[in-house]
Amino acid sequence: MVAHLIRLKLLLLRNGLRRSPWQLVGIVLGALYGLWLVFLAVVGLLALSVLPTPLAETVMVLAGSLLVVGWALTPVLFAGIDLTLDPARFALFPIPLRQLLMGQAVTGLIGVPGVCTTLVLAASTVPWTRGLLAFIVAAVGAVLALGLCVVVSRLVASIASELASSRRFRDVSRIAFVVPLMLLGPAISLLARGMGGGGTPGLVAWADVLAWTPLGAPFSAPAAAAEGNVLEALAKLVIAAAALVLAAWGWSWALARALESPGSRSAPRARSSRRGLGAFGWMPPSPAGAVAARALTYWIRDPRYTTGLIVVPLLPVVLYASSITRRAEHVSLLDGPLVIAGPLAAFILAWSISADVSYDSTAFSLHVSAGVRGRSDRMGRAAALLLFALPIMTLITALPFLLAGDWRLFPSFLGLALGVLLSGVGLSSVVSARYTVTVPLPGESPFRRPAGASTQTILVQLGGIAALGILALPEIVLTALAATGGAPVYGWACLGVGVLLGGGLLALGVLLGGRLMDVRAPELYASLTKAG
Repeated sequence: MVAHLIRLKLLLLRNGLRRSPWQLVGIVLGALYGLWLVFLAVVGLLALSVLPTPLAETVMVLAGSLLVVGWALTPVLFAGIDLTLDPARFALFPIPLRQLLMGQAVTGLIGVPGVCTTLVLAASTVPWTRGLLAFIVAAVGAVLALGLCVVVSRLVASIASELASSRRFRDVSRIAFVVPLMLLGPAISLLARGMGGGGTPGLVAWADVLAWTPLGAPFSAPAAAAEGNVLEALAKLVIAAAALVLAAWGWSWALARALESPGSRSAPRARSSRRGLGAFGWMPPSPAGAVAARALTYWIRDPRYTTGLIVVPLLPVVLYASSITRRAEHVSLLDGPLVIAGPLAAFILAWSISADVSYDSTAFSLHVSAGVRGRSDRMGRAAALLLFALPIMTLITALPFLLAGDWRLFPSFLGLALGVLLSGVGLSSVVSARYTVTVPLPGESPFRRPAGASTQTILVQLGGIAALGILALPEIVLTALAATGGAPVYGWACLGVGVLLGGGLLALGVLLGGRLMDVRAPELYASLTKAG
């Protein structure tokens, strides 16, 4: 039965590659990227083999703990993308539970992540070739760590299979896990900086704690063996093995429960009261106001919008971590990447509505059937975005200058951010009225890449980004002049140009986009129904 499940997994993978050449391209690119990461990991492990044992242990424990946590989060973060191992799919087949457990454990390693993890854990024994006992303990720890990754991942998947029947759970979990995903890069950068300096006390303390938990025990045991602490090494291997057995028991229980009641959900409770009309209650009673209220509702409740919105406040964190890992103590924060946080946030927010009609899917029929004028549609969507984008962008732009205590360049960067935001919203109003692109359908994971993403979609996105760069070129030039030691007048000129030119391009984009939508509304709706 285990071999049959493996063949079934490989058959599904092969059929998926035959169905869409883009999936084959994605698999190849993913494999190349995974092999590159494996290569980097092996080089790092080779470097650890010549470092002192305490430093090597700290790095191994922290990196190994991140690996196990990553496997645990994957089933929730990417729920709905790969359903070949969904426990509910096996509910109607009389497969013994033990064989199903073993089959799912093995098939969980089939794919780029599983193969790369196996290779990296096999290479994790290299730093401990300094002694026979340490190497044997490292090999046992690698096997336990691999089993823990797979079993914990399957345990989370089985528990989430019932919860996944709730759309609210899927939406909240996908959005919530964007935060650790975005912060993973800064965490690795800070870890690398700490290791480069011999290990900060905080990182060493964290490693000491994790070394006695199931996350870090299999990676810490070889260091104990290398230092002659055999009992400590044995105790840590026992912790890892006990955690693996406990996780396997929990997985068995959760899988049996999922097989007995696949996709069960409780009946929705009727809401006895409403909290009002939301944005529809305070927006102006006009077509543009109604569109703006609906767009605000999307920004709050649709994870395809909300996921992108959560990324924006995390940008300063990511750029700040990059700044402090690259700069010397005497260098100002304004000389690092943090200073572009405001314009970058403005670009992300402005370009986020370049596919708003595509995100509407068949709901765009409401605009067509109601006879909403294109200008009102474009104005409402732009107003909904600017209502929260302007204050967010202003705060993010001011943050690096507040931290540095130097406000000389603030007018220029504020003008650049305003120009990018206003010009970008105007450009997005035209692009979304002229082109539809392939996006996840309503209710699908915002991380899903639907089949059929054509070359046109890529060209539209790249062409729009290039056009926005041209539209914001005056602000970019003035900001560069102000930053290279020019007179303060350049900064204030940039602020004025950002407001006036950006506002003018916004109004022009709304008018042109509205005219395009009036002319092409039936064609837009037809393209959306084909995509859906």
